[in-house]
Amino acid sequence: MEEPLVSQPMRPAETLERPGFVMPGDAVDAHMHIFGPLDQYPCVAHPHYTLPDGTLAQFQDVMRILGLRRFVIVQPSFYGTDNRCLIDNLKAAGPAARGVVMIEPDTSDEVLRDYDAAGVCGVRLDLFKRAALPLAEIQAYIDAMAARVAPLGWHLQFYAPGYIVRDLIDYLATLEVDYVIDHMGYMLEEDGLTEADFGRLLALMTQGRCWIKLSAPYRLAKKRGMDAVNEIAKAIVAAAPERAIWGSDWPHIPEGGRDTGALLNLLATWAPDPEVRKLILTDNPKKLLGFAE
Repeated sequence: MEEPLVSQPMRPAETLERPGFVMPGDAVDAHMHIFGPLDQYPCVAHPHYTLPDGTLAQFQDVMRILGLRRFVIVQPSFYGTDNRCLIDNLKAAGPAARGVVMIEPDTSDEVLRDYDAAGVCGVRLDLFKRAALPLAEIQAYIDAMAARVAPLGWHLQFYAPGYIVRDLIDYLATLEVDYVIDHMGYMLEEDGLTEADFGRLLALMTQGRCWIKLSAPYRLAKKRGMDAVNEIAKAIVAAAPERAIWGSDWPHIPEGGRDTGALLNLLATWAPDPEVRKLILTDNPKKLLGFAE
């Protein structure tokens, strides 16, 4: 079994690049993670990385520096379906935060109602873990999870390799709950994805219940470079600006030294129109995630 990646120390918030544009009011970071002490929140048996920096207080310093007002805590694989760290921090953060949990198929309705009361608004589906399953089994899993979130008005969030996204596109067009595809679809050329596949993903944004998250560009830039990723992001914004949201992917596991401010400033390239940036940072996440007016 592979050794976990060693998480790097967090970059101090005061060293972050400041926003190069006027931040809209109530700007939302729609994708970040929070971690706590291992003696309080134990990790899964075989985590992919060691415990990172990433406390609520550290992120609140980032928010202050960058002019962010609201955020979404996304359950990391580090904790599996044990959502205690997320829920405790969600309650501590109050109305500025919403949460996206990971659950077992048999999680009780009572637990889901408790999560809802705490500020949870979605369920994350880790399709990397299920990538080897037949497509019909993956679709059955998504159907089951859609049935769990629909009564609560939650959304599904897909953390999935691009080739799974590609193979699911026709099916996803039929989903009757809102769903978010993380990391711009994760369509890596090294996984055999093509421009035509990406074009089908853009078309999906214009129909049904699909949202795409402008997050973690460094995950896509491994071989293609940032110029190509910038073109991907601009194409998403051009296709359906009312269906795009932004997330920092803080604390940038395992590379805690990344500059979250520089990542935010990429929006000036991806969406040069201030009104479109307001959609992406404020209006769209407010609509999708249920933040109060």
